[in-house]
Amino acid sequence: MTDTTAPDASPIPKIARITMSDLREVLVLGWHDFRRAPTYGLIFSAVYVLGGLFLAFVSSGFVWSTVILALGFPILAPFVAVGLYEVSWRLEDNRPLDPNQIFGAVWREKDRQIPWAGAIIVVYFLFYTFLAHMIFALFMGLSVMTNISSSYEAFFTTNGLTMIAIELLVGGVLAFILFGLTAFSLPLLLEKEIDFMTAMLLSFRAVQENIPVSLAWAAMIAGLVLLAMIPAFLGLFVVLPVLGHATWHLYRRVLVHPGG
Repeated sequence: MTDTTAPDASPIPKIARITMSDLREVLVLGWHDFRRAPTYGLIFSAVYVLGGLFLAFVSSGFVWSTVILALGFPILAPFVAVGLYEVSWRLEDNRPLDPNQIFGAVWREKDRQIPWAGAIIVVYFLFYTFLAHMIFALFMGLSVMTNISSSYEAFFTTNGLTMIAIELLVGGVLAFILFGLTAFSLPLLLEKEIDFMTAMLLSFRAVQENIPVSLAWAAMIAGLVLLAMIPAFLGLFVVLPVLGHATWHLYRRVLVHPGG
């Protein structure tokens, strides 16, 4: 029997309103998906865990290696997410979790719109990195003779505290914009034949029309990922797949396709 998982071309989905109870429900569904297919969750999350450990290992001195590896994460992230969405999609439709089909679906995305979304993420990441360095230079440029890796008192000066506040504010705004562009566009690109710009703009509109819940969801993701990173990134083995599966179910509730 041939497994058909090819995306279809269909009208643009409509945006639905969601509530805080939806967030609780999709997290439960994400946990159930992880329990039903833990192997795939562990495999896909291992990309982040092992990459994070390696980055932590080399960050003590190999600056360029760290930069190159850090740039690789935004490129790989959409493909890893697609793998988790594919698993949830199959569980939803009661289709077999065939490894060839699941990893094949991830591989096929290289010829579709996901790489373009990854490219946007990389450009965005580079822009934020440049902006963060510029803000640092504006406030801490006069402290160039201070070794900031060992002299932390420089950060507790007026300039240092102002720099930290602005970095957090700018970083938070930019992070939320990126969240809006990618929150629902990646699962949409997996399921439907749609161009990446339309998908990203639709995702951003969906976040805009559900601002309170979207802010809560973004904060929940950030908080859970931060907590999961504390024990040597090991908590990500559970948190990332649960959040990935939950995102698929939230996407189902936010973007409603005509005809079901």
